[in-house]
Amino acid sequence: MENMHSAMDSLVHGSNTLFILMGAILVLAMHAGFAFLEVGTVRHKNQVNALSKILSDFAISALVYFFIGYWVAYGVNFLQPASQLAADHGYALVKCFFLLTFAAAIPAIISGGIAERARFAPQLCATALIVAFIYPFFEGVVWNGNFGAQAWLQARFGAPFHDFAGSVVVHAMGGWLALAAVLLLGARRGRYRDGRLVAFAPSSIPFLALGSWILIIGWFGFNVMSAQTLQGVSGLVAINSLMAMVGGTLAALLAGRNDPGFLHNGPLAGLVAICAGSDLMHPIGALATGLVAGVLFVWSFTAAQNRWKIDDVLGVWPLHGLCGLWGGVACGVFGQTLLGGMGGVSLISQLLGSLAGVVVALVGGFAVYGLIRQLHGLRLSHEQEFQGADLSLHRIGATSQD
Repeated sequence: MENMHSAMDSLVHGSNTLFILMGAILVLAMHAGFAFLEVGTVRHKNQVNALSKILSDFAISALVYFFIGYWVAYGVNFLQPASQLAADHGYALVKCFFLLTFAAAIPAIISGGIAERARFAPQLCATALIVAFIYPFFEGVVWNGNFGAQAWLQARFGAPFHDFAGSVVVHAMGGWLALAAVLLLGARRGRYRDGRLVAFAPSSIPFLALGSWILIIGWFGFNVMSAQTLQGVSGLVAINSLMAMVGGTLAALLAGRNDPGFLHNGPLAGLVAICAGSDLMHPIGALATGLVAGVLFVWSFTAAQNRWKIDDVLGVWPLHGLCGLWGGVACGVFGQTLLGGMGGVSLISQLLGSLAGVVVALVGGFAVYGLIRQLHGLRLSHEQEFQGADLSLHRIGATSQD
């Protein structure tokens, strides 16, 4: 009997390890989506730089999160013998792998906002600081109950802040951090003339679309496998993710008047927004969440570029920052049993938790990028920007025509 229990425990731990490993691989693949989305959106002379930033940022993120960030968020370190780390089929290690792919999404998001005029080394320094300290601080508060904030919300409003897969913890954080960086960098040269927007056409709609599709597919690992155990997996999360993606797509198609850039970012807007409440909402609520997110992205991207003169190249603040913020609030609305949700969520807690994420991101973003700007500078020179980051920084163009 004891051997049977031992075998069953081993099977459970092994299954959970494989489950979360597959999730980590799917989210890792999303970084290719971030790369190609940026490659397709920037001008041709900055494609190599886009690819180089995403991979380099991921490498830096993996190192600092493994040694520092995971410890900040969860109080766990891996400075132990390998025999201890291999316990339970190494589940703890693979969980770290899964969560570091989330952490690495933060600089990948920021990369799209600051494209075409940011220096390479200073951005890697910012990545290290953000993934080691700023992101894990808020991650630990929300997902590990650090500093008692969740307990206070539970006691005061009947439920803690709920963010199942990171609408606020990952996406809103990344988007509002990016806004700070974009504002400190300023607009690309020539983007505005006499107060009017000058169009910078994307270099490749097919690459942009490829990046969107890779992200869409990987997102089901991002959301569904946030359960982190095979026993906790839910088909509700999968169908809600699908419905929000479809809602975001159709809303962006209509609101964006068939523009392919809006169309291929629409599903991402819906997926960003559904992360928080994908385990609580009814599929119709998820569809509504995606529809609002798609319209919100198109409106806010247009307003940011034209009215507010915020030169956010990929629109990462509207897409991740604002749609992520909406996702945190939407969880408190459509998660209610009155609207077909599972319940156990407080709208006030969702509002406070979402706003807290914005505050942490803005303060952290201005602190990190402001300090680096003072010490080393953030921006390419006028000549480098005109020539393009590919030749200026990497000494090679994307194709032989360069």
